[in-house]
Amino acid sequence: MQAASIDSQSFTMTVEQHASNPAIQAGTVAAWIVAMRPNSLLVAISPVLVGAALGWQRTGALDGAVALLILLAAVLIQVVTNLQNDVGYTVRGAEASGTRTGQPRATARGWLAVHTVRVAIVLVALLATVLGVWLFVLRGWPVLAIGTSSLLAALAYMGGPRPIAYTPFGEATVFVFFGLVAVTGTDWVLTGSVGGVTMVAAVAIGGLAAAALAVNNHRDAAHDAQVGRRTFAVIFGATASQRLYDLLLLGPFALTPLLAWQAAAPTLLLPCLMLPAAWELRRDFQRCPPGLAFNAVLFRTFKLELLFAVLLSSGAVLGRLWGV
Repeated sequence: MQAASIDSQSFTMTVEQHASNPAIQAGTVAAWIVAMRPNSLLVAISPVLVGAALGWQRTGALDGAVALLILLAAVLIQVVTNLQNDVGYTVRGAEASGTRTGQPRATARGWLAVHTVRVAIVLVALLATVLGVWLFVLRGWPVLAIGTSSLLAALAYMGGPRPIAYTPFGEATVFVFFGLVAVTGTDWVLTGSVGGVTMVAAVAIGGLAAAALAVNNHRDAAHDAQVGRRTFAVIFGATASQRLYDLLLLGPFALTPLLAWQAAAPTLLLPCLMLPAAWELRRDFQRCPPGLAFNAVLFRTFKLELLFAVLLSSGAVLGRLWGV
């Protein structure tokens, strides 16, 4: 499949048009949009949605205000991650090579000053901490452990002497924090317990979140090798990287029958409606020419995760309402 065909299937968003526009003015809203990468915020929204829905299906308990606090905290932590990535790449000179094919970094392009973004990171992290303290008061010490570890992981992904992004453990980190921790943590904070269905769903959502990073690292493998990043794609090669994406993308669909069986709710099979789209996405990943065409595959992977989460959450709600 040609790049033009792949691009025609992507969901084009204004932020990505901004990101590819070299005429962005320094310090503008458009520059901040580039740094914050709103498309990636979907990976923070999806696990909270699933954890809340499955918790409600199991217990009937749902505190809307607490759920909103969890969602806001998750989104803020993802914003911290994105801003830290922008600064980290620039400070380490990873943008110096002209081989990178990902979206531009605002600080590297001079659209935002490194110092300014670092101040923003501190402010956003403090706001996330305030929300975390509020949740801690409401729900106790496990919230502190969840929030602290998540925030530290966000900062460590592209910060510190040995960033996670420079190791082959990036996908694993995303799987843990945007799947296992976020989904089960949401359920626990809202209900005081974690169901077996939630645990399996956490694996599924974590896989789809990690699949998005696998696209990113596969796309940038040549550039990453030049700047010293030792990602999974760099160390193990293109074939292994493709297989990793296959597993992370399709594995969640293999888990949906188990979810439905555990909950005795056929409605949890709803995510299977997205299986044809996932299979097409897998094919397009394999046939995608190197370079910018992978950005469309990346955005479609974000979208697929959100739709999977929406359908799974809808299935949980319907299962509760219909008593199945």
